[in-house]
Parts: sequence; C-alpha cells; structure tokens
Amino acid sequence: MAAEPSGDVVSSATGDHYSPSIRGMVLAQKDDDDLLVPMKKAKPEKKEPADDDLLLPAKTDKPAKDDRTEQGIDLKGFIQGEAAYAFRDPEHWSKAKGILELGSNGRLGESAKWKVSARAYYDAVFDIEKNFYAPAVKDDQRHEFQWRETYLDIPAGEWEFRLGRQHVIWGEMIALFFADVVSARDLREFILPDFDMLRIPQWAARAEYFKDDFHAELLWVPYVTVDNVGKPFDASGKSGAEFYMYPPQTSGVPGYAIADLEKPTHKLSNTNVGLRVSGLTSGWDLSAFYYHSVDIQPTFYRTIIAAPVAPVPTALFTPRHDKIDQIGGTLSKDFSDFLLKGEAVFTHGRKFNVTRLSQDDGLVASNTFDWIAGLEFTPFADGRFNVQLFQRYYASHDPDMIPDRTESGVTLLLSGKPRRNVEVQGLLISSLNRSDWLFRPKLTWNLEKNWRWVFGVDVFHGPTTGLFGQYDDKDRVYTELRYSF
Repeated sequence: MAAEPSGDVVSSATGDHYSPSIRGMVLAQKDDDDLLVPMKKAKPEKKEPADDDLLLPAKTDKPAKDDRTEQGIDLKGFIQGEAAYAFRDPEHWSKAKGILELGSNGRLGESAKWKVSARAYYDAVFDIEKNFYAPAVKDDQRHEFQWRETYLDIPAGEWEFRLGRQHVIWGEMIALFFADVVSARDLREFILPDFDMLRIPQWAARAEYFKDDFHAELLWVPYVTVDNVGKPFDASGKSGAEFYMYPPQTSGVPGYAIADLEKPTHKLSNTNVGLRVSGLTSGWDLSAFYYHSVDIQPTFYRTIIAAPVAPVPTALFTPRHDKIDQIGGTLSKDFSDFLLKGEAVFTHGRKFNVTRLSQDDGLVASNTFDWIAGLEFTPFADGRFNVQLFQRYYASHDPDMIPDRTESGVTLLLSGKPRRNVEVQGLLISSLNRSDWLFRPKLTWNLEKNWRWVFGVDVFHGPTTGLFGQYDDKDRVYTELRYSF
C-alpha cells in the first residue's frame, strides 16, 4: 500500500532500531532522598514534593510575616554542571551541560501563597561533537528554557486550590512509574537523570479536600504537556537523540523512517481530568484514582511508502498522542522492620506496535494491567535495601508484538554511607523474561555545605528488542556537580 508522507521525514534503510520490550512501562530514576528514605505518614499530605525543596516556603503553624516587601525577592535554586562520556563503539561525549534553576515564593495577603521557578541550560556537547549528532537533535537539545513550578495556592476552609504549573504525583515507587500517571517526563536521556530533573510539571487547576485522615483531589489539565522524547536519526546517518525509543522494524520492509511528532492540539476536547481519593485506616495508607487524558507517551502509527515515492519500500512511523483512561490505586504500610508499598493501574485505549506487514497501521489495541510491590529494609546503620517485583499483562496479546503476554521484572537497590558525607549506591533493574537489564553504581560526595558531587556508571545489556538492550552501545560514565543556594 503506497501513501504520500506528510511533513518532514527522516529516514534510514538500516532498520536496526526497535521498541522497548515493555512498551509504555517508562522508568524514571528518582533523586537520592526519594530512592532511599521510606515515607512514614501520620496523615495524608496536602501537597506533593516540589521541583526542589530549596524553593518551598517554610511550613509553620501560623503564617510568618513576609519580609520580602522590605528586602526584595529572595531567589533560591541551584547551579549544576553535568558531563557524560559514552565508552562503547562509537565512543563520544554525550553530555556537557550547564544548568541554572531559579525560584522564589511568597504570600498574597494572610493566606494565599505563590511560587515562581524556571530552569535554563546549555549543552556544549554539540560544540564538542560537531559531526556526530543530526542537526534536528542539536536544535532540540543545545539549549532550553522551561517554566518549572509556577502557581498560586488559595486555601478555603477544608479546601485548597492550586492554579498554575505544578507537579501532581500520584505514585512513589522506586525507579518506576506506575500510578504516577499525570506527570510528563523528559526522556531524552531515558531514565538516567535524577528525579527532579526528569519530571516536567503540568499546567493545571487542582482542588483538594482535607478532612481528618481523608483526602480528595479534583484535577483539570487544560494545557497538556507530554513526554519529551527528543529527535530521531535522519537521512544523513548522524545520530539521533541518545535514547530515542524507536518502534520495531516491519517484517519484509527494508526501509525505516520516523516522521515529525504530531503534538496534541490545545483545545477543550484534549484536556485531562482526574479524581483521586486517599486516606489512612489501621496504619494503611490507601488511595484510588481515575484519570482520563491525552497519553503522555507517543504511539507510533505506521504507513508503508512504496516506490517511486521512496527508493525502497519504507515503513514510515508517525508518533501521535492518543486518549486513554486509567484506573488505579496505591497502598503502603510501615511494619517497623520493613516498609511495604504497592501500586496497580488498569489502562484502556493504548495501542502497541506489531511487526507484520499486513496490519494497516502497524498497531493493535490492548488493555493492560500493571502492578508493582516493594519491600524496603534497613540492614545496617545508614543503609537501605529495597526490592520490587513488577509486571504488565496484555489482555489482547498479539503474537507479532515484541513483548510477551506477561512481562515481569525486578529492581534491587542497596546503599550505604562509608563516611558521614559519602554515600555509595547500586541500582539494578532487570527483566525476568529475558537477559535485559540496567545496572547503575553511583557515589555521592557532599563535599561542603550546599555542594554535591556525583560520580556514576550506567551499563545496559540485552537484545536490541529489549527495554535496556536497545541501548546496549550507550554505556557511559558521568559526573555531576551541584551548588544549591
């Protein structure tokens, strides 16, 4: 079947890029504190963590007098330098980034609060590796400005209203997104950046109700933000974004191309709505939610381009964002000797790629059920050990899908402090269906007050169709130096 491509098209005849084995189960590395410290709640929290605790107003029993009117705006934030070197063939610098984040907060009157924050960066890797990356990648990732959490809080008795750009965090498992369905993510470096760098706030209106141990949220996202997946390779043969998630090659079709992303239009019918309720009962922290949304992750629609439009038959994939519905819940309980957490999500409306040529758009629809359970222990002083088992079940599995009907995996995290200001950590995330894993040893040195220096290695292994194996040649060493003020 021949068709004319629409928009700008990048192409390659190699077709050696594939989709992750657990499509849609996107992973995210949390920051050090979120990874290692179990949350013990005496009552439902009123707000989720912000971009950076440095930017949050101090919590007091009574509103303190705000002296900003006399001394001006108090800016807080951080300056961070990042460098990464990919040491597999072809060896290259993959990051040389400088980042600045600034923010401030204050009060309007006696009760309303405001916060403004923004982040900007410049990545000099495109000046160092001038001929390695495709031009579209350079344009997309060389520099960026982004509004971070920027909102107004208005309390009204047992209700609180937050209007503006904000984080809405409904799940909190280590290293994995399951119930955390609202947040968009910057996936141009896959899961590798810290938690506070990965998550992208949503422009939203949220109403929260608090009564004793009960908490309810009503959410409306009128201006949807979706995952940033970067730019793919192009016809020049130069590299695309380091961790672009390519769809699978089509059987019997030699050509392979990725069209421009079709972003969702900002109109009323493309807004997201959600409801979440939570509470404490007999020491169990329980929640349930429903979320109707434009999917934050893209679905790759396929069109076959035949001669004479293309030199060889080519599978053209166009990433789009479909509408989905999700129902889920979370639980957690502190048993003194260990902390138990779990999350589950049922998703309706997603489509998944198949490799057979006879499927018109290369997609089949399937409801999915995802769940995860985790235990965290303190085996020694200043140490943490966490283990999680996770699984995805495809209700309408197709034999030409890359993943199995049931995909299972495990995460293992061990950390400790050999010295007061030094922390060592090892994180392993692995599939149980095949030899497909990511290992991340890391050392964090809090060398001075407000200064943090990180050294680490990211090692991928697995088949090219695996979630981690697709990046088997992206192993890298990295370092990060941050000054917070």
